[in-house]
Amino acid sequence: MNKIGSLFLKGLMVTIPVAVTLAIVWWLAATAEQVLGGLIEAVLPDSSYIPGMGLASGVGLVLLVGLLSHVLFFQKLFFWSEAWLNRLPLVKTIYSAMKDFIGYFSPEQRDHFSKVVLVQLPGQCYQCLGFVTREQFDDLPLPLAADNPVAVYLPMSYQIGGYTLYLPRSCLTPVDISFEDGMRLAITGGVTRRATDHPAAAINSPPGDS
Repeated sequence: MNKIGSLFLKGLMVTIPVAVTLAIVWWLAATAEQVLGGLIEAVLPDSSYIPGMGLASGVGLVLLVGLLSHVLFFQKLFFWSEAWLNRLPLVKTIYSAMKDFIGYFSPEQRDHFSKVVLVQLPGQCYQCLGFVTREQFDDLPLPLAADNPVAVYLPMSYQIGGYTLYLPRSCLTPVDISFEDGMRLAITGGVTRRATDHPAAAINSPPGDS
C-alpha cells in the first residue's frame, strides 16, 4: 500500500502542474473565443465567421497593447487607468498582486534581476536568496552607510512582495543559476528543484553549484 501511495503521489506531481497549465491556457483561449468571437460574429455577415477568429483576435489584441505601450500618449493613458484602479480597495489589491507577479517574469525585470546572490548578514549563520537590482548610486541622493553598497531584492516565499536591502558587497555570494530558477526557488520556499537534480545531490551540494 505504501508503494502504491508513493506512486500515486509521484503521478500527481507530474499530472497536476500539466493539468493546471493546460486548464489555464484552455480557459484563456475559450474566453477569448467566446467574448471576442461573439463580437466578431455579431459584426460579420451571416456564415462569415470562422471558428478561431476570436482566439486570433485575442492574440492580436495583446500584441497591439504591447505595441501601444511604447507610445507616449498611450503610456499616459495606461498610467491614468492604473491610478484609477489603485483607488479601488479590493481591485487595488488584486490588480497590484497580479501585476507584480507577472512583472517578475518580464524581460525588463530579468535584466534588472540578472544576478542571483546569497545574502549573509555579519554575525549571522543563515543566508537569504536575493537578486541584485542596482550597483551604482551616484545619481541618487541616498546616504548609504554600507561600504561599497549593492541593492538586493529579497522576495517573500508564496507571497507577492519582498524587501530591498542596501548591503556591503562583502555580504553577497554570487550563485550560478538563472533568474527563473532563482525566482522559482525563492517564491516556492525552496520546495522546487530542477528536474535534472537528484534529491540527495540537491541537499549535499554546496550553494552556487549548478
